[in-house]
Amino acid sequence: MTEAVGDQGSGISHGPGEERQAATSSAQPPETGPLTRPQPGRLPGTQPRTPLQLAWRQLRRHRLALLGGVVLVIFYVMALVADFLAPYPLDFSDRERFYHPPAALHLRDATGEWHLRPFVYATRLVDPGLRTFEADRSRGYPVRFFVRGEPYRLLWLVPTRVHLFGVDDPARIFLMGSDGFGRDVFTRIVYGSRISLIVGLLVVAVTIPIGMVYGGIAGYFGGRVDNLMMRVAEVIIAFPSFYLLLTLSAVLPATVGCATRFYLIIVILSSIGWAGFARLIRGYVLALKQFEFVLAAKAMGQGDLRIILRHVLPNTSSLVIIVATLTIPSAILGESALSFLGLGVREPCSSWGNLLSAGANLINLSRSPWLLIPGLFIVATVVAFNFLGDGLRDALDPRMRTG
Repeated sequence: MTEAVGDQGSGISHGPGEERQAATSSAQPPETGPLTRPQPGRLPGTQPRTPLQLAWRQLRRHRLALLGGVVLVIFYVMALVADFLAPYPLDFSDRERFYHPPAALHLRDATGEWHLRPFVYATRLVDPGLRTFEADRSRGYPVRFFVRGEPYRLLWLVPTRVHLFGVDDPARIFLMGSDGFGRDVFTRIVYGSRISLIVGLLVVAVTIPIGMVYGGIAGYFGGRVDNLMMRVAEVIIAFPSFYLLLTLSAVLPATVGCATRFYLIIVILSSIGWAGFARLIRGYVLALKQFEFVLAAKAMGQGDLRIILRHVLPNTSSLVIIVATLTIPSAILGESALSFLGLGVREPCSSWGNLLSAGANLINLSRSPWLLIPGLFIVATVVAFNFLGDGLRDALDPRMRTG
């Protein structure tokens, strides 16, 4: 006769059934809910990234692209609030201070005393032939911020008279010097940015839709339609735009306003620039139309035009963005070159091209090198657009993504 062995010191005995139940319960794992299998390519508990998030992550790694984007944002904000930033009106002229060098900002006066607020000295012309000026150091004129000046409409809506900075008469604050008519170069650069920067956006706004539809139709239908449409596009590409603008300049009378010349430049640049973009879209569509989603849309009975507009062309968005960032600087260079040659925007309107034409004279350039400053803005804008275009190309192309 056997007895169950109990816990020592407790006096309690366990039967064989109770021992098996305790062993089974101790071997079972705790309840933790349903098990989920992590998807390959991402960590457990993380949400999949959208294509836009992946593109932004890649773009942030491209430092030059970010730098170009910051520069462009600064320039376009400058164009929007040009009236607020400019210390003088566009038509302001001081005939006694023609070819005045850039104003020197001082913090220490003639007596050796330091000032917290920068100031300038009034100047007078000493030698008109050598274009030398003498500063009157008996009194300094502090630079004042948010001063009241000529009335204008901020963002073309809000009437105001407040300007970012200025000085009291008779001193002048020519941050980038003055031209041959005594006009502030900085003021004219700020106002000229409206024409030089907006021309690229308007040209792209015209060429992109035309090129997308034209190239999409040619690539989708192919065959004779593609052959005929591409021959027409090649004729337009071969047409010299420079001679068109020469003819335009010869036909238009000198009394035509700046706005009319500006819009005609946009029309000519757009009427020729869309053909090259159409060829790029056509090649892209030739590959896209073989994809399953296009074949499925055809099988569902959708019309050709609907397939092109709703399914094919939206998938060319990455190419469109890249081409747009590279087309805008080309349009800016085209307008600047035409205005530099006197075929584009003319006086009294201001653009970076016609401002740069003042430095075409070798004597003016040698004595007044600050007249080349508008050219630096042109170079900075074109380089910034190219940097941004390279970054967008790497970000939007899945084959270029890293990490």
